[in-house]
Parts: sequence; structure tokens; C-alpha cells
Amino acid sequence: MFRRMMLIVFVFVAIVIITSIGTLVPVSMEDATKIEDEVNQTVTSLQQIGGLVPYIFGNNLMIALIMFVPILGPIFGGYVLFNTGTVVAARATALGYPPTLTLISLFLTPVAWLEFIAYSAAIASSIWLAVRIFQRNGKHEVVHTAEFIAVVAVLLLVGALVEGALISAI
Repeated sequence: MFRRMMLIVFVFVAIVIITSIGTLVPVSMEDATKIEDEVNQTVTSLQQIGGLVPYIFGNNLMIALIMFVPILGPIFGGYVLFNTGTVVAARATALGYPPTLTLISLFLTPVAWLEFIAYSAAIASSIWLAVRIFQRNGKHEVVHTAEFIAVVAVLLLVGALVEGALISAI
């Protein structure tokens, strides 16, 4: 279990770095404003129909489930988290804030911690499953993967509830 936790910590650091690199991608003010407007329109529409929390949870869970896929999951996760960094950069640019500082400030909320821990667990589980499949011991690892899927789902549900509450409060 210690090795699993250490892998989760390693993956956590790696995905924070990948997301941070995404914030360094220059975004024009025109593109930044367009992305900010699209995000705001989506949030407003979802709030009007009362679907903000289910949308956040469903979106994040779908992403996490793909991250559980051996070999392809971590690649997909890196891509998604890099793009998350670029969206953070675009929104920060549109609002006149430094992108890297904006990303750091997101970690002042429990939402970023819950989501990044969940994604780290999913990617780490994917790596363990791939290793066990190559060792011809995949059947045993499927049980652990199912347990991690349940934990990740709970973390993302709590994260969605908190994120929905924070967005509604703003």
C-alpha cells in the first residue's frame, strides 16, 4: 500500500507540473475573452436549470474513468490537465490576472485538491493495472482498480458539491 501511495504522490506532482506548463502557453486577449465568455455562458445556463453540480460531477467522473484505462489513461490525463492549464491561463488573462498565480490560488480551495488527488489516484491505478497485466496478474488488480474507482467517484462528488457551492456564492 505504501508504494501505491507514493505513486499517487508522484503522479500528483507530475500532473500539477503538467497543468502549470499549460498555464505558460500564451493566449491572445481575443481568445482569452472568447473562452471566458463561453465558460460564463455555460455556468449561467447550468445554474438556470439547476444542473451545475451534476454537470461538474459527470464531466470530471468521465474524465477520471478514462484515466483508469491502462497506458492510454495517463496520456489522456496529461492532455486534459495541460488543456486545463491553458484554460486557466485564458480565463486569468481575460480577467487581467497572472495565469500562474491564478493556478496557485486555485489550490487555496478544496476543489483543486480533491480533483487533483482523484485524478492522481486514477492515473496511478492505471499504471498499477498496466504493470499487473504485463506481469500476468491483472485479475487480482481489477479489484483494487474497482476500489479506487469508488474512492475517486466520492472525491469528485464532494469536489463537485463544493465547487457548485463556491460558484453559486460568487
